[in-house]
Amino acid sequence: MDCWKGAICSSWIYPTLIICVNGFFSTMRPSESFLTPYLTGPDKNLTVEQVTNQIFPVWTYSYLALLVPVFLITDYVRYKPILLLQGISFITTWLLLLFAHGLVAMQVMEFFYGMVTATEVAYYAYIYSVVSTDHYQRVTSYCRSITLVAATLAAVLGQLLVSLADVSYFHLNAITLASVSLAFVCSFLLPMPQKSMFFHRKGSSETLPQPDRVVAGLSSNTSLSCQEDKDCAAADTGPNPAQQAQQPEPQHHVLRVLVQLGKDLKDCYSSRKLLYWSLWWALATAGFNQVVNYIQVLWDFRAPSHSSAVYNGAVEAVATFLGSATSMAVGYVKVNWDLTGELALGIFSAMDAGSLFLMYFIDNIWACYAGYLAFKACYMLLITIATFQIAVNLSMERYALMFGFNNFIALVIQTILTIVVVDPNGLGLGISTQFLIYSSYFTFIAGIFLIRSIYTIISMKCRNTSMAGEPTGH
Repeated sequence: MDCWKGAICSSWIYPTLIICVNGFFSTMRPSESFLTPYLTGPDKNLTVEQVTNQIFPVWTYSYLALLVPVFLITDYVRYKPILLLQGISFITTWLLLLFAHGLVAMQVMEFFYGMVTATEVAYYAYIYSVVSTDHYQRVTSYCRSITLVAATLAAVLGQLLVSLADVSYFHLNAITLASVSLAFVCSFLLPMPQKSMFFHRKGSSETLPQPDRVVAGLSSNTSLSCQEDKDCAAADTGPNPAQQAQQPEPQHHVLRVLVQLGKDLKDCYSSRKLLYWSLWWALATAGFNQVVNYIQVLWDFRAPSHSSAVYNGAVEAVATFLGSATSMAVGYVKVNWDLTGELALGIFSAMDAGSLFLMYFIDNIWACYAGYLAFKACYMLLITIATFQIAVNLSMERYALMFGFNNFIALVIQTILTIVVVDPNGLGLGISTQFLIYSSYFTFIAGIFLIRSIYTIISMKCRNTSMAGEPTGH
């Protein structure tokens, strides 16, 4: 029995278990695949135009406004308070979905959902602050796998309840509210970390990571590690008085950290390889989020939910499975991405564009479903490659910084797309025309990287030819 208790309270098993349970219930949202039919149905009586042009854009704007301050505050307050804030935002979002009515109420709901997505950074960052570097790979696998399983189960459950049990969308949202409430309860059970990546690094004299520290050396990166096999309660103990006396003034410390973050960003983007991969990341993620945000509206346009069978949940389940399969397949493909990476970015981005053109030109709902499956699979394949290519030569702290900044740039681009294409103060285009714009957008991305890859190949051939023509010295 003592051995069992010791295992449960070891420094990585307990927080990993709790954060995975939290991730499962927060992702287990069977109603999400049916949001547009719910909003445009008898429960809310909103028009497709209101949902598309006035409600959904609020999520993008609130997400952009909250992302940077939440990213910094998350690290400063050491993650757990932000996980609690995420739980409150989840509950508020679904309470509004269930019981509030009218355009303004649904816009407020989208604001709180923007808070939910802005605080997602705390989910993965938390676990790295309470486990040793020896367990990073394992706990990352657990945390990512549990959310993929939950998303798939939620989509399947939602589809089965709608198609076979004739459960209303209102009751699906009630199930989701119960699930996210359980996730909120789990957040209280998490031990409070005493360190973070930037503002509360272990040891008072440490500086932020230097350029020559790489992810390959994570096992020796002792500044990120907790002492192995400590009791769980040790995570809640504070620094001793001697450490407190050595700590700099809070305002000076914050300023120093922010200045160092700026220098780190400059150093990271000075690498041409990281710059190109980050450029694709930002451009493609902006387009991907935009497509995912409005795909249900297109489906409802092609096959109105009030007069057709709705298979949104089944399609999302298959899309999640295909995305997971393609991401996993990357690990088994032996390719020199330094040589062929840009060509792959161009080819698969062109396939994304083709999938979107298919959804625009063919009115059949099954063609839309097929196009979405291909689109998501291609994106998940490329984002996995991009993540590895960026992370492989960076410390954990610098990767987290680039991850946050790339997503911020993606959100800025997405906001511009929303203002110009969707917002009624911009063009306010219909949903079908919007997808023509998104198709052209991915064609532009494909063109950038195909031209770049062709230029690289020609340059390499010319260089090899010139080297072959040089006389051999005696």
